[in-house]
Amino acid sequence: MKASFKLRKEAGHGGCIPRGWRMAWYEPRRRVGVYYPAPLHRVMRAAREFVYRIHVAACAPTIERAQVFEMQRAHADRQRLADEYARGYLIGWRECFRAALEAVEDELTRNDDVWDIGGLLVDTPKSPPEN
Repeated sequence: MKASFKLRKEAGHGGCIPRGWRMAWYEPRRRVGVYYPAPLHRVMRAAREFVYRIHVAACAPTIERAQVFEMQRAHADRQRLADEYARGYLIGWRECFRAALEAVEDELTRNDDVWDIGGLLVDTPKSPPEN
């Protein structure tokens, strides 16, 4: 008979938590709470937080690299805004061009005698001769 005693227990929603154990932290991706015995759960949480912060500090980019990232991010934002402006400008230009084209087509297809040369020559009043 082998007896094993674990200091760490994990329990999902509705899981059975032994008496005297407290939740040290919750892992939302796995939807699991991590439990330790009552006085130890605070120490384990603090140790986990400390290790996480040391890891973040060690993996942080250098100042120069952070500045380059910020410049790239700002450039990408400016480029995105310029693309949106250009796209809107082209859409507006196309709408204006279509409206002008429709106006010209309506003018050309209108069936009145404005374009009739004979009507223009016959209906014009003659001015008196100048002395």
